[in-house]
Amino acid sequence: MAMKLYGVTLSPNVTRILVCLEEVGAQYELVPVSLPAGEHKQPHHLARNPFGQIPAFEDGDVVLFESRAISRYVLRKYKSDLLKEGSLVEAAMVDVWLDVETSQYNPAISPITFQCLIVPMKGGVTDQLIIDASLEKLTKVLEVYEARLSKSKYLAGDFVSLADLSHFPSTYNLSLTPYISVLESYPHVKAWWEDLLSRPGVKKVVCIRQGNK
Repeated sequence: MAMKLYGVTLSPNVTRILVCLEEVGAQYELVPVSLPAGEHKQPHHLARNPFGQIPAFEDGDVVLFESRAISRYVLRKYKSDLLKEGSLVEAAMVDVWLDVETSQYNPAISPITFQCLIVPMKGGVTDQLIIDASLEKLTKVLEVYEARLSKSKYLAGDFVSLADLSHFPSTYNLSLTPYISVLESYPHVKAWWEDLLSRPGVKKVVCIRQGNK
């Protein structure tokens, strides 16, 4: 029985799991959840995610929510080395940069992509003040990333890991806005991003996001 992922591809959290599924070559079904129709608040979805959010995930009798937990589950199930769990130090570095992504990177990017992609979709007007403030935060974060990536090819070390791939969703959404140009000032970050885009699993997810399975 194929695993089922419930959500919409515009969601960075759903995209994060898609990358992991494609990286390991898993068989899965992406089940759309209509947010405008409030499907995520209906009892059948609340049984999968009690917070009424996306994603939700099923693998037989296993029901999970929270994208990073689901991502780890998928990678562990397929015995992927993307968590580097064979090395205490390498696994710790993966965890460090996953935490940085959660606490520093995403909070700087998310307001920009929300204003540029979601607000107009809802018929609202983009707030440039929010974008400008977030860009200021993002440049400070990228300075740290530039310094890190000048010393190692990937965030956790000279090996690709979930720490890198977990950055794909928010960065991809940023690439759908004019503000992806911010990477031009950070050559090591830009090279890292282009390297991620070259991965076969990531390319497949880009096709899914573009509606071309």
